[in-house]
Amino acid sequence: MTAILDLDPPAQQLMTLLKGVRDDQLTAPTPCAEYTVGDLLDHLMGLTVAFRQAATKSPGPAGESRPGEATVAHLNPAWRDRLPERLAELVAAWRDPAAWDGMTEAGGVRLPAEVMGGVAVNELVLHSWDLAQATGQPFTCDPDSVDACLTFTSAMSQPGAESGREGLFGPVVEVAASASVFDRVLGLSGRDPSWKP
Repeated sequence: MTAILDLDPPAQQLMTLLKGVRDDQLTAPTPCAEYTVGDLLDHLMGLTVAFRQAATKSPGPAGESRPGEATVAHLNPAWRDRLPERLAELVAAWRDPAAWDGMTEAGGVRLPAEVMGGVAVNELVLHSWDLAQATGQPFTCDPDSVDACLTFTSAMSQPGAESGREGLFGPVVEVAASASVFDRVLGLSGRDPSWKP
């Protein structure tokens, strides 16, 4: 039987962080070199829809920024209201056991649904950390989500996984042997755990 991950803890962490984002921070840098805070928020607006549609196995609506196209210029002015709503819809969609069966697609990538659910958790967790670092807010992550992220980032860092990693993660950042599990996740995802704006 497929293990069903709970997207609610990372979604709740992200919702908490959204409340602390100031308008004057939208142009601030993030650990994702290609994204400002506003770009990252636009990316989150799009990915919440894409991964919800992946759970329901239905096509997403037009008008969202596709992967690699997110920009603050496209950010919905109502993001403070819409993004929490979309996060709640995303969580609800992946609570349906049927979401974890079969094949599905998000962002033009087709994967087994159980893998796609893990990708969704990974996206929420890592981008929450990105947002927390960029806006000077505290970040926490539940152990189950950390484990899911470690499984995914480890698999994407194995020899032969380079093509799947391209466009998703930067080069692996080496961390100390004594680093926390989450710092290992960050390093495997191409992020420097010590990044500061």
